[in-house]
Amino acid sequence: MRLGDITVVLPTRNEERNIRTFLTSLPEACQLIVVDAGEDRTAEFVEELRPLGTQIVRLRSSIPEARQLGSELAKTEWLLFTDADVEFPLGYFEGLAKYAAVDCVYGPKLSRDRFRRYYQAFALGQRLSQALGIPAVTGSNLLVRRRIVLDVGGFDPELVCNEDSELGWRIKRSGHSIAFAPDLPVYATDHRRLERGVWRKTAHSVFRCLLLHYDLIPARWRGGTGVIGPRPRPVKTTPLGRIEDSSLAEGQADA
Repeated sequence: MRLGDITVVLPTRNEERNIRTFLTSLPEACQLIVVDAGEDRTAEFVEELRPLGTQIVRLRSSIPEARQLGSELAKTEWLLFTDADVEFPLGYFEGLAKYAAVDCVYGPKLSRDRFRRYYQAFALGQRLSQALGIPAVTGSNLLVRRRIVLDVGGFDPELVCNEDSELGWRIKRSGHSIAFAPDLPVYATDHRRLERGVWRKTAHSVFRCLLLHYDLIPARWRGGTGVIGPRPRPVKTTPLGRIEDSSLAEGQADA
């Protein structure tokens, strides 16, 4: 697996305080697609700091829609889904090569400063869930073959959260190989959601995941038609790999 075979798909919303650290940890050889739903200067910073090998999409979208659009725009064999509030440690991208035979691989998100025990406990839960045959995929650290994302229908645009876990379950149910890589962590640089309440976030995520996995989630929590798959979007390409959306969708990402 070469770095040029990977496109990093990054949904953003008002991440100007995090984006510099993220870009510093990203190898230049990887392609990058940023789908920005914010009002700050995140997109401008990306354009300034990483003008080569980068596409920028300005689209008022949800996180699942942003990730799906990135999947459709990418041209490489592999897609790496992540968030702007993480950084890749030294050796991360070299370590991906050992998983080249797997169709989908996901790793933990850890912390070097605050909430370290929470992140460690969550990673342990991911390992246990994988051992029980239920992938606990998170979109902050997910590598998957592009053709498989598209073959299984992509991200569910109607989900407001846990769309990453739900995609992982469909990948597994379709017969593709999926692995948890505890040796390939990314590191959180922003803990805004945890600052609102660790137990609240954990309970909310676990509860929704259980309902999703057993197909018990109420229709009103999904919204829309529930149809999974690509959505046409009128976009136009402008210089420097920038894409401007000419018809903004409803809702905004919370990356």
